[in-house]
Amino acid sequence: MISDEKLQRINELAKKSKEKGLTPEEKEEQQKLRKEYLQRFKQLFTEQIKHVTVYDPEGNDVTPDKIKQLREKDNDNQSFLH
Repeated sequence: MISDEKLQRINELAKKSKEKGLTPEEKEEQQKLRKEYLQRFKQLFTEQIKHVTVYDPEGNDVTPDKIKQLREKDNDNQSFLH
């Protein structure tokens, strides 16, 4: 995930924004930190989703094609590295 220091800074800037407002430099810093946080969150969430398999009540694999495509893409990338 994102470092504790960066997460703390995000929270500090959010609090200051509500109380006093931010300077243009602080607003830019806040946007960069939020963007980094969201990118990392999306990466970790995507990695978790790749390992999900969905079964219907009859036991058939009904995992969405999008998830299967993510797995295939990941497998192709790993094969390329070996």
